[in-house]
Amino acid sequence: MHFTSYGHSCFSVIIKHKKILFDPFITYNELAKGIDAASVEADYIFLSHGHEDHIADCVAIATRTGAKVVCSFEIHMWLNRQGVTNTHPMNTGGKWSFDFGVVKCVTAHHSSGLPDGTYGGNPMGFVFTSEEGNFYYSGDTALTLDMQLIPQYTALNFSVLPIGDNFTMDAADAVQAAKFIQCRKIIGVHYDTFGYIKIDHEAAKQLFAEQGLQLYLLSPGESMEL
Repeated sequence: MHFTSYGHSCFSVIIKHKKILFDPFITYNELAKGIDAASVEADYIFLSHGHEDHIADCVAIATRTGAKVVCSFEIHMWLNRQGVTNTHPMNTGGKWSFDFGVVKCVTAHHSSGLPDGTYGGNPMGFVFTSEEGNFYYSGDTALTLDMQLIPQYTALNFSVLPIGDNFTMDAADAVQAAKFIQCRKIIGVHYDTFGYIKIDHEAAKQLFAEQGLQLYLLSPGESMEL
């Protein structure tokens, strides 16, 4: 499975030749200034919640590519008002079979307001199950005991977790989350972008390594196979 980081919590995964983009925030991310959002391709866009640092480039990319946007019902309605009508609303606890695999929406403990101040619905995480592998993207979240349910849905090949602290889990809580979800390969997101969430990379990696876990910290534009 091909994984590409675009910085902050924006990344893409290719499954069955479908380009799946998550939480597009590129144009306004100083750390991703080497990436042109207008060159990013997507067949699907998944939005974990409505905060601007997860949705800022969604309308532009969805309009240009025609990608189907999967999100909460409230964000779906907001996008429709912005002229983006190729949307698929979901909510926590639900699942859907797409042409690349099955996605289940799970709880994320966070908040979700849209850029214009309107309510963005429940924040969500996503569990992807496919013939090419399974993974969990938690979205922005605190550590929660609900994560212990995820191994009952599927065995994970890798997971994408926030580690920046202040607004989400820190690295230590993400280590505990990795144990809850029974996943050894973790890609860290939601760190360094702003002053509030700058981290010590080596210290974070050491925390994971001490528990027999692997933490990957990819630079914007960097890719890897999983």
